[in-house]
Amino acid sequence: MRGLLEQLELERVSFPATSRARTLAADVLWYPRLSTDADVLHCPTFRGPLRTRRPLVVTVHDLAVLRHPEWFNRWTATYSRLAVPRVVRAASRVIAVSEFTRGELVDLLRVPPEKISVVPNAVEDVFTPSGPRAEGDFVLAVGTLEPRKNLERIAAAVDAELRVVGARGWGDVRLPANVTPLGDVPDVELAALYRGARCLVYASLYEGFGIPVAEALACGCAIVTSQGSAMAEVAGDDATYVDPLDVESIRDGIARTTPPEPRRGAGWPEVAARTWQVYEEAAA
Repeated sequence: MRGLLEQLELERVSFPATSRARTLAADVLWYPRLSTDADVLHCPTFRGPLRTRRPLVVTVHDLAVLRHPEWFNRWTATYSRLAVPRVVRAASRVIAVSEFTRGELVDLLRVPPEKISVVPNAVEDVFTPSGPRAEGDFVLAVGTLEPRKNLERIAAAVDAELRVVGARGWGDVRLPANVTPLGDVPDVELAALYRGARCLVYASLYEGFGIPVAEALACGCAIVTSQGSAMAEVAGDDATYVDPLDVESIRDGIARTTPPEPRRGAGWPEVAARTWQVYEEAAA
């Protein structure tokens, strides 16, 4: 959303969820009644009003919480089951970040295809093949520590140091001895890690897009990722695809992957232009 705010003249409306109590208040009281005098209200996640008098645009990144509620805490799973279908139904237009997510919207929520526009996530300018490289012999994984990121199998498949970038999330995610958790890092440091890594392993069990794959590709980092997933839309032939449920498949993918020719996905100017077009369609 920060990139859209920099590219477009938008008025920001927010309720900072700085504690569990405020998160609960936002979900129960603020989002369902959210209103504005703006010509179009854009919610960059599927948290939003259940009904609105103004045209509403909702961005859906994925529907993992509906497809696999067991991966999430009880509140998130329960809230999403009740709220997400209603928020999406209230929207004038829905933005999906990939064709995969578009298909999930049609399949799980019966959203009319003509109501959905596919606008991919943007890649920040800092992710380029030139620049500092992190030192050492390591494999890289990027993502919040949560069950669908598949970190235990990834770590078991890596016969070296596995550096993991991402905040502590939820679920019983155990990190073996070969894992070096780095937490959240600035984009400049993350770009250096992509450049220095043997490869990025992004063998997630479910993703709506796969931003780390796009970032790694822009840096020229070799990529191992899940077959039959949305990541194929991002990387195409420039990744090695593996069975994320099979440790040996992941290990073999790491052994045979090679660095691709660097190429960038959509930048913020393109994403902003395509998003603005959706606003115009919603307001028409």
